[in-house]
Amino acid sequence: MEPRRDTKWWGWGDPETLPELDEVALGILRERIGALEPWPLAAELGAFSLPPAQPLPAELTAAVGAERVFASDEDRLRHASGRGYADLARMRAGALEDAPDAVVMPADAEQLRAVLDVCSREGIAVVPFGGGTSVVGGVEPLRGAHPRLISLDLGALRGVEVDLRSLTARLGAGLRGPEAEEALGRHGVTLGHFPQSFQYATIGGFAATRSAGQASSGYGRFDAVVSSVRLLAPTADLRTLETPHTAAGPALRELIVGSEGVLGVIPEVTVRVRPQPAVRRYEAWMAEGFEAAAEIVRGLAQGPGLPEIIRVSDEEETQGSLALSGPRGVTGKAFDRYLGLRRRRGGALVIVGFEGEEESVARRRSLTVRGLRAGAAAYLGQAAGRSWEHGRYNGPYLRDTLMGMGAMVETLETSHTWTRLEELHGAVAKAIGDSLSAQGTPGLVWCHLSHAHADGASLYFTFISRRRAGAELEQWRQVKRAASEAIVACGGTITHHHAVGRDHAPYMEAEVGRGGLDVLRAVKEELDPAGIMNPGKLLAG
Repeated sequence: MEPRRDTKWWGWGDPETLPELDEVALGILRERIGALEPWPLAAELGAFSLPPAQPLPAELTAAVGAERVFASDEDRLRHASGRGYADLARMRAGALEDAPDAVVMPADAEQLRAVLDVCSREGIAVVPFGGGTSVVGGVEPLRGAHPRLISLDLGALRGVEVDLRSLTARLGAGLRGPEAEEALGRHGVTLGHFPQSFQYATIGGFAATRSAGQASSGYGRFDAVVSSVRLLAPTADLRTLETPHTAAGPALRELIVGSEGVLGVIPEVTVRVRPQPAVRRYEAWMAEGFEAAAEIVRGLAQGPGLPEIIRVSDEEETQGSLALSGPRGVTGKAFDRYLGLRRRRGGALVIVGFEGEEESVARRRSLTVRGLRAGAAAYLGQAAGRSWEHGRYNGPYLRDTLMGMGAMVETLETSHTWTRLEELHGAVAKAIGDSLSAQGTPGLVWCHLSHAHADGASLYFTFISRRRAGAELEQWRQVKRAASEAIVACGGTITHHHAVGRDHAPYMEAEVGRGGLDVLRAVKEELDPAGIMNPGKLLAG
């Protein structure tokens, strides 16, 4: 088995998927952010510049076999970054300052153990690699004090064992989201975990980053569905019991899930699954504004319960996303008239989705509809809901298009309690907008509520502006810093579901406190005394 090479090396996903903006969308974009200067790739794949690879010890090749060590420029390049804006900006430059010396792809946990033993003994840095979809620098080849580095590709670990009586499944870390769902579907069950990265991210990545899917209100975040997890660390092999609950001290499972590769490698996860839903119903509503819509969602979260999917776009995102990628022609005109977007400012689009048995969906939908109508939301119908469903994974593709046109496009997310959610929303949006304007590149700043809980909700921001040609990374850093500092000042989390990685590591002390960082670093010292595991991530700030 070889590393996957079926995605764009310079962007997101399927190489054949290259969406274009129509003249209406282009006109709106120019009006809001100004004329764009095209941003072509500086080099094609064969001419891309990488630093020379350092030689690796023969013992490493012997641990897995020569057929499982890959050192071509293409494999090194594909494992040199994730898919955040900063990563893709570097790709467009045609050269990288660093890349793995090789990609090593163990066939099973035994080979994985042998690789870690060699790397620990020889001081070789190890970056665990699943789908490579990190948007926070989680797989960047940072060497730290180690002159040599490998990317540890887990793509061969694709085992599936289903226990239908317990409704659990043991899944290999290298399974992509669709592969896991297909395998589970043959047994009539589903994991129900559908983040925007679903098509390319892996089970191991979901666990390592404490991922939250778009249907997490109904199925639960990934950490909530993990029944048992295994970790192979340089000095230990840890595995938690497959039990529904234990009162035996602080949860080792919680320490492993979300560890982002800095403690060791997760080769497999046992998860709770559910019967496949007989009915899936997605629909759209329009609330008077974002605050009103958030209040509706709070009532649902604290009352009769949420649908599987609940998503609220603020006024800016509602107008902007419909303008850039909404319906056109007769349907689009009717949609505009119905929403009143051309006559007034305001209105927040609400997407709700229900999955399950027909009777259950009908009962829960009636409760949700009652809450929506009590909050004066207007029903838009299932067609708009299905439109969201069909495009739910398309955002990163549109980012590629916009970057090629010369735009900076980035996302970030956070969460807070209901009491402080409005404050957080305003502060972060202002920080992003002010930073863009101060750099002479005013832009669009959108936000949506993407995950709801009884005590609060997440906020997911998207911003688009003209890029500062030749200073793209500095432009991005300034905006990212401003937004992160606003989040910390409001007491929000630096990440609700994207993870910490490289980008958020400087803010971990604000997240867990100095004492908390000391505890986590002590655990790393115990499990990885040579410091080879994913240097520069999570605990590096």
